[in-house]
Amino acid sequence: MAETSTKTAAFVGRSEIVPEKGRLIVDIGDRTIGIFRVGGKLYAYENLCPHQGGPACQGRIVPRVRENIDAQQLAHGMRFDEDELHVVCPWHGAEYQIKTGQHVTVPQLRLHGFEVEERGGEIYVLV
Repeated sequence: MAETSTKTAAFVGRSEIVPEKGRLIVDIGDRTIGIFRVGGKLYAYENLCPHQGGPACQGRIVPRVRENIDAQQLAHGMRFDEDELHVVCPWHGAEYQIKTGQHVTVPQLRLHGFEVEERGGEIYVLV
């Protein structure tokens, strides 16, 4: 017989407590979860780096760095891409895309994500 799993919507706060390009770290049961807002959308991940267990969601939020290449394929330094934000684990610098939870250079590493909902000006994480 297959097990059915039901998720509980855990209230974490009012919508305004997670500003654009900001985050909130909350404890829900025995888990610590980081909630981020990017492009008006919320993303939630367990605050546990798959690299070595560090508090990944508490790291610095940085824009992706891209090489600035012109039409002749000449490089003109680097630029920041504010449309793709990353969070960097403070323990060893493992860097993850906030919109996907995926490590930027090691695709098999990914933050454990949770569904997150916003309703009536309130934020809920499904656990």
